[in-house]
Amino acid sequence: PSYNPDFLEDFHAWQRGISAMFADRPDDIGYLLLGSRTPGVFSLGGDLHHFLACIRERDRQALVAYGESCVRILDRNMATLGLPMITIGLAQGDALGGGFESLLSFNVIIAERGAKFGFPETMFGLFPGMGAYSLVSRRVGAAFAEEMMLTGRIYSADEMKEIGLVHMVVEPGQGVDAARDFMQRNHRRHVGARAVYKVSRGVNPVTLEELDRIVQIWADACLQLRERDLKVMQRLLAAQDKLQYTAQAAE
Repeated sequence: PSYNPDFLEDFHAWQRGISAMFADRPDDIGYLLLGSRTPGVFSLGGDLHHFLACIRERDRQALVAYGESCVRILDRNMATLGLPMITIGLAQGDALGGGFESLLSFNVIIAERGAKFGFPETMFGLFPGMGAYSLVSRRVGAAFAEEMMLTGRIYSADEMKEIGLVHMVVEPGQGVDAARDFMQRNHRRHVGARAVYKVSRGVNPVTLEELDRIVQIWADACLQLRERDLKVMQRLLAAQDKLQYTAQAAE
């Protein structure tokens, strides 16, 4: 349920594979849809196991490397892997912390009612450092981006739709059908819609340089956490582990 380093490497390979597969026939792919097979969870974000180990070892370089890996995946997704397609993020469950950050890099976000969204990192004295501020502030303003991060409030899918961070809310279990319907309905408007999303990136660009600077700030903040913050992180880590074991048992 979290983005551990091995999972990130899989993501890099997945992106490279899609780019290579359609490099000579870009018009053969119109949409890219990403969801999760874990019931009730899109992604819980960063790998707290990794964070704790790096913080206790005072390994700033490893923290920066992790963050830079994340934002490169984010940057390529925002650029639709260099292909003329529209990206769709499907949240059939909770998208928290880095999970919500990654979801925000898609052109279109579909959420099933019951999914939850937010940045709970403030619970252990941290902030989401891999694109959250940039992406939320570009879409709905800096004031709301700061409110989300500083309060750690968790929002419903309907609230996110009203605010403007989710584009479509559907009933539980209807997400995949809703995505298919969206692609069919927009088939004739694909070129125009794709151009609108490209214009949006140009008018409100989020550069890799900006994301890298934020990663540096995030790594420094990690190393300033106190022991009581790390204990809270440890408790959240136990919840992540429990979810992972439950999902594996269900398989």
